Amino acid sequence: MDSPQKTILIIDDDREIASTIQSVLLHAGYRVFMANNGMDGQRQIEHVKPDLVITDMMMPRMGGFPVLEFLRTLEEPPKVIMMTANEGSRHKAYAEMLGVSDYLRKPFAMELMLEAVRKAVTDDEPKTTKRAPRKKAT
Repeated sequence: MDSPQKTILIIDDDREIASTIQSVLLHAGYRVFMANNGMDGQRQIEHVKPDLVITDMMMPRMGGFPVLEFLRTLEEPPKVIMMTANEGSRHKAYAEMLGVSDYLRKPFAMELMLEAVRKAVTDDEPKTTKRAPRKKAT
């Protein structure tokens, strides 16, 4: 039996990049929605409830990090792939601390994006990093 079609939200202000990713993901069989900044992305996340969010780091109005912080407030947050042209390792470390499944530096091959998406939507791990409950001392 086939698993249900996975829903992906792309949040990126670069329409050319977003539409290319959208086309590739649609062709691969995913349902795809788009938002052009973090504020629109947050609204879409609440409305669409995607399985995966692919977000750019730097965008006008609201970038990717506030989106990641917003996702941590959700009971069942979607997995996240962050993409950026930024070379800074501190940004990558912060993104990983906030629970991203993958961190892609632009430009990247679409095969790399597809593999990151496949891995994220088939991974049975929790969608984002959550704190483990404390064990009681005995």
